[in-house]
Amino acid sequence: MSTVNNSKEPLLRIAKRDGISRPKAYAIRLVAVLLSLVVSGIFIFAVTKLNPVAVYEAIFNGAFGTSKRSWVTIRDTMMLLCIGVGLAPAFKMKFWNIGAEGQVLIGGIITAGFMRAFGASIPTPALLVLMAVASILGGCLWGVIPATFKAIWNTNETLFTLMMNYVAIQLTSYCVALWENPKGSNTVGVINQATKAGWFPEVFGQAYGLNIILVLALTVGMYIYLKYSKQGYEITVVGDSENTARYAGISVKKVTVRTMAISGAICGLAGFIAVAGSSHTISTSTAGGRGFTAIIVAWLAQFNTFVMILISLLLVFLQKGAIQIASQFNLNDYASNIITGIILFFILGSEFFINYRVILRSGKEAEHK
Repeated sequence: MSTVNNSKEPLLRIAKRDGISRPKAYAIRLVAVLLSLVVSGIFIFAVTKLNPVAVYEAIFNGAFGTSKRSWVTIRDTMMLLCIGVGLAPAFKMKFWNIGAEGQVLIGGIITAGFMRAFGASIPTPALLVLMAVASILGGCLWGVIPATFKAIWNTNETLFTLMMNYVAIQLTSYCVALWENPKGSNTVGVINQATKAGWFPEVFGQAYGLNIILVLALTVGMYIYLKYSKQGYEITVVGDSENTARYAGISVKKVTVRTMAISGAICGLAGFIAVAGSSHTISTSTAGGRGFTAIIVAWLAQFNTFVMILISLLLVFLQKGAIQIASQFNLNDYASNIITGIILFFILGSEFFINYRVILRSGKEAEHK
């Protein structure tokens, strides 16, 4: 007696890719960007009846329309890139550091405090060095605390680092209230505006030249550290499998604490750059949500810090463009953010097709079934 197999092969199935060439991966990303522009254009015309080309031109002008806008875009790109570089080692180790926002604020608080306390007594070059070191140590401490709890008591690092953000926000609020200028304004104001003590000096005639030099140096250094150093290798092994790391004689606890110390230190340095090299003040919005946006930067770049430059620039470009089209075409923030969201959705979605294959059932198989 024969049995009939009524099961049918699914119309499509998903399989993980063993690997994909770099040109093909970039081609997929390029197609995703082009498709996002088409879909965004359809949305723009359907909802606002505006010419999509004019809207895209406005997006570009919002980011690079003038020299000042271009430098602000570059400045904000460097800030986002710096935080992304800081997150790279922790995320590569599979330690989910969601606390970059707080680590940036701690670095910013320390920098602002030093500027206020020593701006009149210490020369700016020496003060910048002191602020940088203190901010690095502050961010390092803010990263080591959750790492130590994770290493010893196996606490949930996602929740721990997230809660540390709120502690840092409250500390920032306390300092703003303590340092408010003028009294009753609930803001610190521009620190040392008359003397510019503790401010980054102009480099090559540009106010944000030093920002670029510092962040690009960090970018190159982190790439070399993760790819070629022994500690970078240990981070990769721990991220792939803690059991394999232990078998190879690697101390998982030591690597965890050390890596988060580096991650927090770089984020603390980002706070120093934000205050001394950009805003020259401190507030709860100094980090500006970049600690969370940088997670997208790190993941999309697959922890390659050079690729992070392009992704950081793209995200800041879209942000500046959204602001421009909202004001130029009298659109509300929701419409402009939807356009940004569509573009990001396609870019993020392209990573699925880079990592997985969609296999369709063949016509011959369909007929046989």
